[in-house]
Amino acid sequence: MAKVFITGASGFIGRALADRLTADGHEVRGVDLRADPARGVVAGDIGAPGPWQDEVAGSDWVVHTAALVSNCPDLGTAWRVNALGTRMVLDEAKGCARFVHVSSVRVFSDLGFPDGVTEEHPVRPDGNPYVDTRVASEQVVLQAHAAGQVPVTVVRPGDVYGPGSRPWTVLPVAMIKANRFVLPAMGKGVFSPVHIDDLVDGVLLAAASPRAAGQVFTLSGGVGVPCAEFFGHYCAMLGKRGPVVAPTPVALALARAVAAAARSRGAATEANPTAVRYLCRKGTYSIDKARGVLGYRPRVDLAEGMARLRPWLAERGML
Repeated sequence: MAKVFITGASGFIGRALADRLTADGHEVRGVDLRADPARGVVAGDIGAPGPWQDEVAGSDWVVHTAALVSNCPDLGTAWRVNALGTRMVLDEAKGCARFVHVSSVRVFSDLGFPDGVTEEHPVRPDGNPYVDTRVASEQVVLQAHAAGQVPVTVVRPGDVYGPGSRPWTVLPVAMIKANRFVLPAMGKGVFSPVHIDDLVDGVLLAAASPRAAGQVFTLSGGVGVPCAEFFGHYCAMLGKRGPVVAPTPVALALARAVAAAARSRGAATEANPTAVRYLCRKGTYSIDKARGVLGYRPRVDLAEGMARLRPWLAERGML
């Protein structure tokens, strides 16, 4: 039994963690932008002081999933949530037994990292506000650990899909359904999927393991697949041929046009050049450290994960 506080408790990863912990008999509370009293979630913005701060005290574990996960915001907006917000949560978590920071493999930057990249490879700011503030948030967390303020563990998920995943399930399915989805690099970019159930397993192992304190772990499914194969599962569910692929210059030109049209309406879109470049990756992410230290073993392969996902999509009228 543990008292666990989750930031971003109503988000995709936070909700999945809360559901698993509650089912296992732990006491779970959390914060998100909107309150959910039935689930013990209070309303709060982690980038600003508020009553939410009083809810963190007394927790055994704090799992920090809250972040601005988008390629659209400017640097100041992303920094306030992803870096400053992380520091504010840490300040309230002093005295807990473990602070788990959910980061991202994007701290390696989107391109230019070696295949099978390990946690020892340097992180790389690249001018993208999301990438750069993820790098900054890890620095904040590891600095707190080095100062003896709180024992921390950093986990870097791969491409997390499953029920509720906005970037890798909800948005691509909607775009494929509307015939607006095009893969760059002729669909040969490398995707590193991890099913949400496997990610939850890894995060909980990281929280519980004494050996994980002060460490960084990559958590993916352990394999890379061509983007055309991953998104092809969604096409098959929708009864469509595809996915549609194009040379990278063509996909970038399309994305620039879409982004410009969105800006003219005073809006933003995730179908932008940054997303295109991300889908051109050539490398994979090693999970050898998580296997060896945590005993992490992904159990849900891509075929099984997609089979589990189909009923969820159908129930919501997305197929």
